[in-house]
Amino acid sequence: MKAYTIPFVGLKLGKHQFEYEIDNKFFEHFEYEEFNSVDVKIDLLFEKKTTMMELTFKASGTVNVNCDITNEPYDQPIESSLYLVIKFGEEFNDDNEDLLIIPHGEFEINVQQYIYELIVLAVPAKKVHPGVEDGTLKSDVLDKLEELSLGNKNKEKKDGDDIDPRWDKLKNLLND
Repeated sequence: MKAYTIPFVGLKLGKHQFEYEIDNKFFEHFEYEEFNSVDVKIDLLFEKKTTMMELTFKASGTVNVNCDITNEPYDQPIESSLYLVIKFGEEFNDDNEDLLIIPHGEFEINVQQYIYELIVLAVPAKKVHPGVEDGTLKSDVLDKLEELSLGNKNKEKKDGDDIDPRWDKLKNLLND
């Protein structure tokens, strides 16, 4: 994963542009198997200043995931960004998510963990196939869910009006 290591010592002060094409191999390195396929482009603007560095990550593309409702695969578009400031200090400290402190004397920074987190966190917690939302997806799972939904059970009860007679006795207590 050397491609994600930026040797900033050799860079001049100012802005530098880096681009990364992220695919399945990237996530295999992290042993992350939630995505069926990945096609994401990362644009990294690396600004080197005299006492610090500013990194602006922008991710755009799609990840193929399974719907949480139907388990049907679909392409989930993602757009996300991350801003990170890197400063120098006595020891490594990444407690703050927007600020990274690295020891004096460091000469490179590896950005693969930030790219990984940027993409994984860009995917919604609940993944719903667009066809489920607009009603165009036909699936056995959706048919079964509709059949078993609470709305259908309530209709059946109203039709049958089968109420346990013991409840009627309790209603009489209210009237007394």
